[in-house]
Amino acid sequence: MPTTSTDLIEHCLSSKTITSGGMLTVKCDQVRLPNGNTSQREYVTHPGAVVVVPLLSNGHVVLERQFRYPLQQVFIELPAGKIDAGENILVTGQRELLEETGYTTNHWLKLGHQHPCIGYSNEVIHMYLAWELTAGNHQRDEDESLEVFDASFEDCLDMIQNGQITDGKTIIALFMAEKYLASHPQF
Repeated sequence: MPTTSTDLIEHCLSSKTITSGGMLTVKCDQVRLPNGNTSQREYVTHPGAVVVVPLLSNGHVVLERQFRYPLQQVFIELPAGKIDAGENILVTGQRELLEETGYTTNHWLKLGHQHPCIGYSNEVIHMYLAWELTAGNHQRDEDESLEVFDASFEDCLDMIQNGQITDGKTIIALFMAEKYLASHPQF
């Protein structure tokens, strides 16, 4: 495993908030580079998020179709959402699964985490596998519209290969879940 080299660290000299919205803040920092020069770094701060791979008893994965405004298109994704201030990351996953799909469970496994936009954001997405799901009624926010469906892991991987699933967090979480499940055949 690679180690951190202190010879690569940039040090903040000053920081300015360019704009701040409900969830994101855009910052501009002046930094001292390892070679002694200075430079500017623009980036977005994000509260973090959780993505859930919900596994049905038949081995299918619960997915959703959702319109994403920045790209003006409908995407196939796993249930996911941002971490509320002070909220435990597992609680975020449980909340988002219920809100978006109506499913609940007491069976959770953390698969890992990912940094989706390291060049311009500090966002961290935590990934969970959830199984032995109980169906119920979703509790979506008023501004949330989505369609829930399920597909086999094989179909999910085919959708990645043929470009139907292009969402990064969904792709990584599905691959992490597939790897975990393959190494735990008793699952």
